Amino acid sequence: MQSDFWMFFRSWMTAPLRVAAIAPSGNALARIITQDITPRTGHVIELGPGTGVFTAKLLERGVRPEDLTLVEYGANFARHLEIRFPRSRVIRMDAARLGDIEFRNDAEVGAVISGLPLLSMPDQKVTAILDGAFAHLRPGGAFFQFTYGPRCPVARPILEELDLSATHIGRTMLNVPPAAVYRISRREALRR
Repeated sequence: MQSDFWMFFRSWMTAPLRVAAIAPSGNALARIITQDITPRTGHVIELGPGTGVFTAKLLERGVRPEDLTLVEYGANFARHLEIRFPRSRVIRMDAARLGDIEFRNDAEVGAVISGLPLLSMPDQKVTAILDGAFAHLRPGGAFFQFTYGPRCPVARPILEELDLSATHIGRTMLNVPPAAVYRISRREALRR
């Protein structure tokens, strides 16, 4: 874990707006953001997995490595993930192109876990990420996002444009800095 910190810190020093945190997320945050995920969730896409803190927690929760697609922009992080999680699919790309990813026909995506710094991104990029995620998510699937800010990191106009709703599902003071987690889902799923 010590080497994960230094890898993360060096990446932050190189590109602070892209990485947006000086250290990887902690176990308390990983526990909250993955709390609704089980082996029955199906395929899980993780955006911006960094050193793999959430990935490791997903595996602890029983998600099969083959059911994980890790989308990472940083070359160093992507190489690290390929070594650490050799049975999971690692794709090095910008998450705004998420809609371009193809899955085998029987892969039902039940959740997207995001470690992306949405607050530091332009609205059109956030819209592209969410649009791509929900193009893959099966009905009832959800997008989980954490933030260090006081409210949901997806602006209300974006949620309304995409017919999405955000629900606060937890907060931890044990993360550095403290963080909150939101579950974003399609509004029609909430009306059922």
